[in-house]
This record gives sequence, C-alpha cells and structure tokens, in this order.
Amino acid sequence: MDRRQPCVYMLASKKNGVLYIGVTSDLAKRIWQHRNDVVEGYTHRYSVHTLVWYELHLTMESAILREKTLKAWKRDWKMRLINEGNAEWRDLYPTIL
Repeated sequence: MDRRQPCVYMLASKKNGVLYIGVTSDLAKRIWQHRNDVVEGYTHRYSVHTLVWYELHLTMESAILREKTLKAWKRDWKMRLINEGNAEWRDLYPTIL
C-alpha cells in the first residue's frame, strides 16, 4: 500500500461500539495520531482507536465523496460493511505498517 494513497477509514471503540469515519492521504500516520490522542476531539473523548475498516481511492476527491456518503448511512449499514470484511473486528493497524 502506498503511504500517500487517499483512503476512507472507520475506527471503533470496541466491537459494535462507537464508530468514527475519516478520510486521509496517509493512513498509517493518521491512525497513529488517533491511537495516541494527538488531537483533542471525538476519537479522544470516546476512545475510538481501533482501525476496523478502510478503503483505498485513486483520488482525494473520490475518498471525500465516499466519506460523506458513509457518514450519511444508517448505523446498521456501516456495521454490515465492517462485518463483511472484518467479522471479528480485528485491529487492522498492524497490517498497514
């Protein structure tokens, strides 16, 4: 995986827990920031640190469009998307380093 490839990602506090959707051009760096509470905010407040899903995109524009689409989805749809690719809700962070 190219470290600078745009992608959309979902973090969770635990299985079936609080979800966070974000977009970045450097997934490993951004997840590290979330995990280490570098920035105050939602993921810090709710301990949302586990990378459970991500999707690579060719352009930042398509990644941002997908992020907006996913944020508008119902929670069950987001859960189904995670379960289809990561039924155990494993932390995918080690796989992107």
